Amino acid sequence: MLTVLALTLFIFLFSSMPIFVALTFSSLIAIMFFTNIPPMIMVQRLFGGMDKFALMSLPFFILAADLMDFGGLSERILRWARILVGHLHGGLGMATQVACMFFGALSGSSPATVIAVGKLMYPELVKQKYPGKFATGLIVSSGSVALLIPPSITLIIYATVTGVSVSSLFLAGIGAGLVYGLASLVYIYFFARKHNLPRDKRASFKELLTATKDASWSLMIPVIILGGIYLGILTPTEAAGFSAIYAMFVGLVVYKELNLKRLATVCIKSATTSAQVLIVVAAAQAFGWILTVGQVPQMLAQSIISYASTPIAFLLLVNIILLIAGMFMDGVASIIILAPLLYPLANKLGIDPVHFGVVVVTNLCIGQFTPPFGLNLFVANGITGLPIGKLSSGVLSFVLVSIIALLLITYIPEISLFLPNLAY
Repeated sequence: MLTVLALTLFIFLFSSMPIFVALTFSSLIAIMFFTNIPPMIMVQRLFGGMDKFALMSLPFFILAADLMDFGGLSERILRWARILVGHLHGGLGMATQVACMFFGALSGSSPATVIAVGKLMYPELVKQKYPGKFATGLIVSSGSVALLIPPSITLIIYATVTGVSVSSLFLAGIGAGLVYGLASLVYIYFFARKHNLPRDKRASFKELLTATKDASWSLMIPVIILGGIYLGILTPTEAAGFSAIYAMFVGLVVYKELNLKRLATVCIKSATTSAQVLIVVAAAQAFGWILTVGQVPQMLAQSIISYASTPIAFLLLVNIILLIAGMFMDGVASIIILAPLLYPLANKLGIDPVHFGVVVVTNLCIGQFTPPFGLNLFVANGITGLPIGKLSSGVLSFVLVSIIALLLITYIPEISLFLPNLAY
């Protein structure tokens, strides 16, 4: 059964079927031909996969991200980031990375971050004569930090699957996200210095103050979300709903770049994106249940423990597995399929569940832009018009830099655990 399940999934994925169709059909074929389980169980498993309390926040965070994009919040963050670091070596590239870190803290979505920041910054990078491969690699990779910086949709999915506290994961994601983003900033700085790339004129204090004031409504969203959660005023789900209402208010009343017609467009777009994410979650949960029926977790546990009996070796093996999985699968699907298999082993070896969650998500950050099927590659293709092959060649140096950040996050647990330990 397991051979057929893996083979059919592989065939469906490489025949360009949507991920949820590939997961559902391969699971259904395995049930119908290799078990006595009624096929109707698939319907129950698909519904059960979405019937999770933690998932209630997803549509709100997705709506908030789209409202920020259409309401002018992302554009103001970009302007503020450019004034803040634009005068440094590689300032425009660094502004792109900084903006992605802030927009990631607003949206929680990597593709949304690539779209919002990339469509504004890519033409500027080309105009400033940044090398083509570097510019495309930066646009494709920089949005991946949104998976770590809270409120991260991927961290919410991990919490749903494993039962780990969403609040603790959000706090851990701050430290890991800063290290992950800082690694790219260091690389951008030295690359720009080596190639003598142009810099912006240093902004005056008055210009910085004006840009900060203009972007202050946008910059307040992470404060509201995280402050509300950690002060006990809001649950993560309530914070998600509040962030959407706040973004709508700012777009309609403060910046006045939203109107009722655009608001309707945003709602339709967000509903479509939410449906796309949740159907993948449902299909991946059903697929994971089939793996459990086939006793894959037990077999995998025995195999991994035989090769990796210490936390250091286990984490290295997990990184390799997840990096490979990220090349071919969506991050949400990867977490729902692999986290239930790996999480009990991590617990058995005494690895902190919050730290392990951050390590898992960091791997999937890299998978977002790793060839051949990193989602951000296809998103950036729509922004830049460049073929996937050219985009893929541009990300290789950023993949290497991100792996260095991954190793730091993996083997220095304090990076992730400092804030959760401080809070709790």
